[in-house]
Amino acid sequence: MGRYILKRLLSMIVIMFCAAILVFTLMYFVPGDPARLQLGVDIPENILQAKRHELRIDRPYIVQLGSFLYQAFLKLDFGYSWKYGVSVMDELITRLPRTLAIGIPAMLLNVIIGTVLGIYSAIHEGKWQDSLTMVIAMVFVSAPNFWVALMFILLFALKLNWVPAFGIESWKCYILPVICSALPGIAINARQARSSMLEVVRADYISTARAKGQKDGVIVRKHMLPNAMMPIITGVAGGLCQLVAGSPVIETVFSIPGVGVYMLSGVNLRDRPVVCGCVVFFALFTSIVVLIMDLSYAFLDPRIKAQYAKGR
Repeated sequence: MGRYILKRLLSMIVIMFCAAILVFTLMYFVPGDPARLQLGVDIPENILQAKRHELRIDRPYIVQLGSFLYQAFLKLDFGYSWKYGVSVMDELITRLPRTLAIGIPAMLLNVIIGTVLGIYSAIHEGKWQDSLTMVIAMVFVSAPNFWVALMFILLFALKLNWVPAFGIESWKCYILPVICSALPGIAINARQARSSMLEVVRADYISTARAKGQKDGVIVRKHMLPNAMMPIITGVAGGLCQLVAGSPVIETVFSIPGVGVYMLSGVNLRDRPVVCGCVVFFALFTSIVVLIMDLSYAFLDPRIKAQYAKGR
């Protein structure tokens, strides 16, 4: 197991390295002059050249790429924002808790509510409870995140005045962002849990457990759920990655100054250090989630654990 974890940690470094090269290359060749975007259109050429030299974007591509990789991976420094002159790493550390304050509660709701709804739907297969649950899940899977967020703002913030519509002044400001972030994941996990549970329901050992007279609650808890968890874990991990990837939308709608909004502003301003720093952070986060998911497989399935022990 230790050998496998070491291999995965090394692969995480490679993934982050490739992600850093890719995003730097895209930002380098994307149309638009960062110096002109900051100074304006009607600026003398000598001032533009001085600004390009200040931002160090007048050097060849290979030199800039090598300098970025050296700073990012050896010094853990993504540089300073071209627009605001603030350390990107400091901004990420400041904004990360706000993004996690939305992502972690939303993920807990995804896991708990989505799994329970999926099990409930599978137990009542073919009945109105199953149909109603799946119809609601399909609605929230299909509805765009930003549209759901805007509808929730109109209803709960403006009409009913129950919660704030934006800001981070109090914990109430995070209620709507968390719910809007969680709803698509709940729907996806509910469908995934239902599908997994239905596959297990038809297994022979479930029929044997029923023939022995075990109660439905015991069968679900001890036999069905553990064997249906692997696809559910896959869905949960994917949902967590989607939460982070979709954070720019939710944070923009609710005016939450998190990592997602920070990256989006960097893209709009062609602020390369900001975009590269955020993408590397997202790549690290996704790699950690996938690693935890793979290790969870080993604890649930002894066959996979045996393969890890052999170093395969």
